Amino acid sequence: MNEKLNLLLTQLSSVIFGKERQCRLTVCALLAGGDLLVEDVPGVGKTTLAVALAQSLALSFGRIQFTPDTLPGDVTGYSTIDMRTGALQFHEGPVMHNIVLADEINRTSPKTQASLLEVMAERQVTVEGRSIPLPRPFMVIATENPIEFAGTYHLPEAQLDRFLMRISMGYPEEKDEMDMLRARLEGADQLSLEPVLTGPEILELQREAAEVCVSDRIMHYIVRIVAETRRSKSLSLGASPRATIALARCARAWALLEGRDFVTPQDVQAVAPSVLTHRLVLSLDAGMRSVTAEEALRECVGNVAAPPVIRA
Repeated sequence: MNEKLNLLLTQLSSVIFGKERQCRLTVCALLAGGDLLVEDVPGVGKTTLAVALAQSLALSFGRIQFTPDTLPGDVTGYSTIDMRTGALQFHEGPVMHNIVLADEINRTSPKTQASLLEVMAERQVTVEGRSIPLPRPFMVIATENPIEFAGTYHLPEAQLDRFLMRISMGYPEEKDEMDMLRARLEGADQLSLEPVLTGPEILELQREAAEVCVSDRIMHYIVRIVAETRRSKSLSLGASPRATIALARCARAWALLEGRDFVTPQDVQAVAPSVLTHRLVLSLDAGMRSVTAEEALRECVGNVAAPPVIRA
């Protein structure tokens, strides 16, 4: 199975040039069974990454292009009256797929954004009093442009906390941008990738990730890091208990990607920025000093002594 994971990572890196870490974090979120927020300026490959992952998996794919007039029913589905029988007929929304791309999620209203809360937290949708379970595996990949403010709606902290991980793409290096340009000029404008993993194989990998050993020492290390964010003077809001669980889940998935069946402090450190920074709120003083959430978290992690690497 590790060979297929390596093939998946290689395939993603073949279309997302020079972003091996972002590709790895995306697969990490998939293995941990959580949702991913991809945040960055336009044109750096956010949507391409989501589509490439969807094409690389033998799963159904739904896309929601959010706009200010998108309604909750456009996300979850809606019912209409069948004129022949007079009965209500339910029309499934895009969230009824395995992989859901919520493109430009901050362009839609808070009411429509909230329609994803139950989907992301409970893996089900409630329409007109009826709860409908979502297919497994299931993953929401949302994209957001944090720079543009006109016609956008800020994602509230409660919704940000639902995302297991957040990543930023960043601009490519010159060599990687040359490779990308060459590929596009040679006609590779449309993604066309072959699936390398099936639904049952992904579920099996998720089970393997959930069985990766997290020793008491590592659990204590994770708890202390999260507690440190709540004490930091640079932060007015630290990470929640949900973040503690998320950090352990992602560290397990990262360890599996590294070919190990136990978590090390380095696994925790590798995923901590993507798991925690979007859950932190900077203090007024830190904002005035232009301190970033990444810098505040780095200080918190540095204040906690890492335990020795022990299998159990």
